[in-house]
This record gives sequence, structure tokens and C-alpha cells, in this order.
Amino acid sequence: MFSLSLRDNARLRPLEIWHAEEFAAHLDRAREHIRPWVGPGFVTVDLEGARATLRRYAERQAADGGRLFGIWLDGTLVGGVMFVEFDAGFGSCEIGCWLEPAVEGHGLVTEACRALLEWAFASRGLHRAEWNCRADNERSSAVARRLGMTLEGVRREYWPYGGTRHDKQMWAILAPEWRNHHQ
Repeated sequence: MFSLSLRDNARLRPLEIWHAEEFAAHLDRAREHIRPWVGPGFVTVDLEGARATLRRYAERQAADGGRLFGIWLDGTLVGGVMFVEFDAGFGSCEIGCWLEPAVEGHGLVTEACRALLEWAFASRGLHRAEWNCRADNERSSAVARRLGMTLEGVRREYWPYGGTRHDKQMWAILAPEWRNHHQ
């Protein structure tokens, strides 16, 4: 089975339908923390919802589209990264992430996103990778900066949450920039 070491006690591997119970338990720990920052369809509230999310990504992966990967720390699912969008024909993708609050600040998301970007650019030959986040999500913006992405713009009052509309940042990196940044 595919598994990539992020560090001694952290692994990145596909998050699949058979992980539904583990994913549901993880979301119980992470739900309220990630809810403001991720799409409402991702934040499920029960096992069937977790299974549906994993099935949706499995179907997208089977069509060479979006993909979902979990981050396991000491054998426990604590978050993940994903290709929110993946279009090999168009040569572009969008990556995203989520993480339980107890494991933030240790570089797990940045390392996992580097692995996704390296695969997208080197193995799949994509030309552009995007990152979208709420403008007030400083942790997410910091990941984009660490990955060498450029802030391309802000969509004003784009993201509705909790009765308020929030600005959305759009970041991107091109394959030549990635190669220059990671030589």
C-alpha cells in the first residue's frame, strides 16, 4: 500500500472508503475547528456522511480527478490534504487541507502538500496548482507562502459562513516556479 513518511511518526496515505469509521471519528475531533475554513459538504456529522465524502473522492479519483489523502500521526488520522480539483488535460489542480487543532504548527500540512505538488508537477506534468482560502485564515495563507505560491487575487465577500461573507484569497504556483523553488 502507498504510504509516504512525512517524518518519523507521521505518514501520508490515501484516505479511502474503508477508512469511513476512522474518518468519522477524526471529524468528531476536528469538526468545529475546521468548519469555518472548509466547504460545508466536507464537514459531515455521522458515519454515513463520512462514507459519502470518501465515496465521492473515490469516484473522482477513478475519473482521474480529485484525490484525498490522510495524515496519520502515531497511527491516528489527524487531518489530510486533497486535490480539490485535478484536471490533467487542462494541466491544473487545486489543493486543500484540514487538520485537527492539537497537531497544528508542526509542518505536517506543508510537507504533505509538497508531496502532492511534486507528484502533480513531476509525475503528471501539470502546469499550474492553485490554493484557495478565506483571507482571514492566516495558517492557510502561511502554507501557501511556504509552498512558494503567489497571491494572485482576492474575491471580496465570496465565502459565506455564520451569517457573514468573507473574502477569499487565490494563490497559485506554476511548474517552472516549483522547479526553481525546489531545486
